[in-house]
Amino acid sequence: MGTVPRWKLYPRVLRDVSVMDLSTSVLGQKISMPLCVGATAMQRLAHADGETATAKACHAMGTGMMLSSWATSSIEEVAEAAPAGLHWLQLYVYKDREVTKSLVKRAERAGYKGIFVTVDTPFLGRRIDDVRNKFQLPPHLRLKNFSSSDLAFSSGKDFGENSGLAVYVAEAIDPSVNWEDIKWLRGLTSLPIVAKGILRGVYKCLPLGSLNPIDVLPEIVEAVEGKVEVFLDGGVRKGTDILKALALGAKAVFIGRPLIWGLVYQGEEGAKEVLQMLKEEFHLAMALTGDISVSSRK
Repeated sequence: MGTVPRWKLYPRVLRDVSVMDLSTSVLGQKISMPLCVGATAMQRLAHADGETATAKACHAMGTGMMLSSWATSSIEEVAEAAPAGLHWLQLYVYKDREVTKSLVKRAERAGYKGIFVTVDTPFLGRRIDDVRNKFQLPPHLRLKNFSSSDLAFSSGKDFGENSGLAVYVAEAIDPSVNWEDIKWLRGLTSLPIVAKGILRGVYKCLPLGSLNPIDVLPEIVEAVEGKVEVFLDGGVRKGTDILKALALGAKAVFIGRPLIWGLVYQGEEGAKEVLQMLKEEFHLAMALTGDISVSSRK
């Protein structure tokens, strides 16, 4: 996120930072640090173990994982890989509402602790690299949360000059989704629901929560008046980025690409290394700015 550097940290000195507490909570669930893994699709493109390796790494580091609906490991496989881990499900609203309902119910049965509904993708943007490469999954992979070949993105159909994923979204995801559909989802489950990808109209989010880039954090935190948790998803590359997001009012941050880089490097161990590196950087940033505890910082 190119605008992160313009936000500056001002330290407080002569504070005892010999003992620090990085722990916090997300949607009522305790985590070891305000850093979680966001929804990143098709992780078996990065490593053979994909999302199951990520789940194990997150559990080992005491933090949570948001599983993409477009994962190459199923909801159940991820839960089985880290049965004591903290998992949330990222959800799209499909044209076939029974598909959406089934995903929610499976997440409930598998012990997931929340639903993050993506609300900023009625269509897929024109991703030039995907168009140029005519992106689709290789034959040995599929979106494991779906049984039909079309929804599993494994039909092998010819998408012509288009990105296969853009065609998939246009055919399967409902572009008419509005606040009434969020109410419908609320009626399906008692799990917390977070609206993922909201930048405007934050007052409508009050019962649900939202995720927002760093430059709109102050505005949104002010708007929700402490009634819901606000998270930042994406753009985090350093420990100081985490601290800046917290200083602007986020409860926690979610990462995507850095985790994938770790998977490519060494699977579960690589993912843990990325999380550990960011945790250590965040600890150092906290100490150097005179912050002692995440939960009590002001």
